[in-house]
Amino acid sequence: MLKSLKIALAGAGACLALYVSSAEAQIKLRYAHVGVANAPQTLYADEVAALVKQRTNGRVEIQVFANSQLGGVGEMVDGIKAGSIAMGHHDFASLGKILPATAVFNTPYVYRDPEHSLRATDSRTSPALQEINKQLVEKGGMRIVGSFFQGTRQLTSKEKVLSPADMQGKKYRGVPVKLWSSMLTGMGAVATPVEVSELATALATGLVVGQENPLPNIFNLKLFEVQKYVMMTGHMQSVLSVFVNEKIWQTIPAGDRKIMEDTMFEVGQKTLAWDRDSSDKYKKDLEAKGMIFVTDKDGLNLDAFRKAVLTQIGKDFPEWDSLIKQIQSVQ
Repeated sequence: MLKSLKIALAGAGACLALYVSSAEAQIKLRYAHVGVANAPQTLYADEVAALVKQRTNGRVEIQVFANSQLGGVGEMVDGIKAGSIAMGHHDFASLGKILPATAVFNTPYVYRDPEHSLRATDSRTSPALQEINKQLVEKGGMRIVGSFFQGTRQLTSKEKVLSPADMQGKKYRGVPVKLWSSMLTGMGAVATPVEVSELATALATGLVVGQENPLPNIFNLKLFEVQKYVMMTGHMQSVLSVFVNEKIWQTIPAGDRKIMEDTMFEVGQKTLAWDRDSSDKYKKDLEAKGMIFVTDKDGLNLDAFRKAVLTQIGKDFPEWDSLIKQIQSVQ
């Protein structure tokens, strides 16, 4: 009922999502996301909103609605497409129902490091993202205008793993999404979907022998109680996209759109430092709980993982080949 009401009100989107005062020429944009209080993604949205208002001298005001106040991910995407919400952020893959190829920006090993992930998803300069945006505008009436970093996913297991050969035929938990299954298959594992709420139990009972997640999740899910090793495979950089309704975006003066894009990129760069600080903390916390970290210095064959995973992705998503090459070529 809530979702239907939101879509029904889409015709009044200009009133709900965009308000222009003739007296002050102020634009108000409703910005939705699902992040909870004090989460990095919440801090990102709040800082962008404050800086944009300051730098446009109040001409543009972003009103942030966190913690799914305007609905879950599906409702948020639908609302932005309809225009009842101006903008929001989530995984690139969350726009997959509008344009499946958008998920290419979640491809494992497509980025050299976190810094490269933000350069390659800069809507102002990335050829791959510019190509995706043209299709998003045509098919969904929306575009991606920013990105920021949320973390690097690592592999954990009850056993020490140095190469895909060590995972051959063994069950590893995967997010129930085709891209994740393809990644784990490339690693040599049998991809086994398990809900995150049941992950610790699945690991304890041996339903799966390992899984993959960013360090904060590994700690907060208390996986140190059922896993011994953390392999620093760095197989996936978690980058979130900021997307906006196209009609509303074009209503904003070009100079203020530039201020918004530049500000989103600037705060996105700050999220790299936030993640470094967080990762260092959680690494120490996990080591204190008895987990052993395995790196290339310990014999972890990162090249073997990278080649095997990208080969599998190439087989399963051949239509992404040119986009992946464009992403990888960004300096």
